[in-house]
Amino acid sequence: IHFLRSGPLHQLPVLFLRLFPRMSAAAAGGASSSAGGAAAGAGAAGCSVAAAGGAGVAGRLPSRVLEHVFSYLDLRDLLRCALVCRHWNRCLCADENSEVWRSLCVRTLGEEALRSDILCNLPTYKGKLKSFQHALSSHDCSRNVYVKKNGFTLHRNPIAQSTDGARGKIGFSEGRHAWEIWWEGPLGTVAVIGIATKRAAMQCQGYVALLGSDDQSWGWNLVDNNLLHNGEVNGNFPQCNNAPKYQIGERIRVILDMEDKTLAFERGFEFLGVAFRGLPKACLYPAVSAVYGNTEVTMVYLGKPLDG
Repeated sequence: IHFLRSGPLHQLPVLFLRLFPRMSAAAAGGASSSAGGAAAGAGAAGCSVAAAGGAGVAGRLPSRVLEHVFSYLDLRDLLRCALVCRHWNRCLCADENSEVWRSLCVRTLGEEALRSDILCNLPTYKGKLKSFQHALSSHDCSRNVYVKKNGFTLHRNPIAQSTDGARGKIGFSEGRHAWEIWWEGPLGTVAVIGIATKRAAMQCQGYVALLGSDDQSWGWNLVDNNLLHNGEVNGNFPQCNNAPKYQIGERIRVILDMEDKTLAFERGFEFLGVAFRGLPKACLYPAVSAVYGNTEVTMVYLGKPLDG
């Protein structure tokens, strides 16, 4: 406690981890799962792993001391801390808007993302951090695109005769997941949103519907309202007469259900229906592809979709 009050703050995380070597054992258990699974299930997993470790010094530290120290740790270490004991798990998971998550959010996310309305549908700091974990990847995309400083928006450079795409950082092989996508520039002749495996190409020559051009991706072309898979048009979407065209800035909600193996879409508060059924038992990633120069696409992961 004396160190917390008078010691150099930058040494807090190091001292903390040395004081409680049990965290190493907890970390080993957590490391075997994927980053997405750890983020999504820290609360539930923490309770199960922590059940055996509520006693000891770690379990008796005051919450205000824990919160102060936790506020200096990164996300990976926080998720491991949630596995140490019930007390630590409650301290981290009871309030997703606590100072711990707020300070980490400020350190991790760009100022533009926090001040704009990009994350307006995510009410908690922990939810915002989780969304950043699942954002479009700057390392798994065409060489002709890049992710802006806000961490969520993809910018396509004005390259002629090229179709360019990007995948999300984390894919899904189980559970139900929802994310929002919207265009912040012209669509051009082709603008596709959907899902893809790791084997799907993220760049090709010409202006084509890249998502849905092979058996590794599934896409909805917002320009002509066609569903695409394996190089074929699978019908119009949504299935109604005179379906409205996509409007720039309009948020489309994508719903991937790996339990029922379906992909569905919502626009505004309207459920548009299931677009694809019979998805494979594979790891599927959120994905987009674009052709228009200097256009921008933003994707925000929302978590588990609300029923109804």
